[in-house]
Amino acid sequence: MSTDNGAAIQSKYTVRGSRYLRQSLFFGLVRLTAFSITLALLGIIAFLLYNGASAITWDFLTLPPTDSMTKGGIMPAIIGTLYLTFGAIAVALPLGVVSAIYLTEYAKQGRFIRIIRIGVNCLAGVPSVVFGLFGLGFFVVFLHFGSSILAGSLTLGILILPTIIGASEEALKSVPQTFREASLALGVSKWRTISRIVLPTAVPGILTGSILGIGRAAGETAPIMFTAAAFYTAVLPKSIFDEVMALPYHIYVLATAGTHIDQTRPLQYGTALVLIALVLGIDLVAIVIRSVIRRKKRW
Repeated sequence: MSTDNGAAIQSKYTVRGSRYLRQSLFFGLVRLTAFSITLALLGIIAFLLYNGASAITWDFLTLPPTDSMTKGGIMPAIIGTLYLTFGAIAVALPLGVVSAIYLTEYAKQGRFIRIIRIGVNCLAGVPSVVFGLFGLGFFVVFLHFGSSILAGSLTLGILILPTIIGASEEALKSVPQTFREASLALGVSKWRTISRIVLPTAVPGILTGSILGIGRAAGETAPIMFTAAAFYTAVLPKSIFDEVMALPYHIYVLATAGTHIDQTRPLQYGTALVLIALVLGIDLVAIVIRSVIRRKKRW
């Protein structure tokens, strides 16, 4: 009997040791992956700093390009990127949140809703150039918006819409069902329950999706190439129907279509560095807002 007990105990410890080993290997792989991603990001930033830091001056940030874009600055491109990014978020965020609320809270779950979700997931994987061609055909030509901030913002909004819908859905699903049940049990209407309890609780997760959308909207070249970006303009836009310069397209122009490509090499890296700093800055603001909201919820 004692021999059997000893064998059972030994087998139990062997299984535990095997599980612990697999768990350690898995967590080690996760840590290695995270470290590799962080190292790659730091490597890219270091490369851009090494090659483009010399171009970052006050004039570079505040003046328009001059002398065939070999001198001057990128101020119109910075302003244009901000216009297009915030325009895309203004279009995609309300539509994405409303769509997620319908799919999560109101829609009867079945085959039709599964098809819609599959469609949303497929849209998230469509190449950005396809969205650009759609924006060109629909917003620029069919609706006669022309090459403008409005057409570019709508195109970028549609581009990031699947990301925001997916993140908003997951954020709404993460809200405990007991919150809804307790509110409804007190006689509160369904919409008031969603707007006053469910949605505020899900805001941090929704902001996460917005952060991802901001990064993609600010860095895309193909959609704005067809719908909003100008090769060169020293004049700031006066309305949403004007075209603008944008940092991603400006980098493309300097690297491929400029008349003095080698001469503008530091400007290319400097513009890329400004674009990354701009995206990180906007993301940082959104992260701070999300952290403040989470802290208030804990209180």
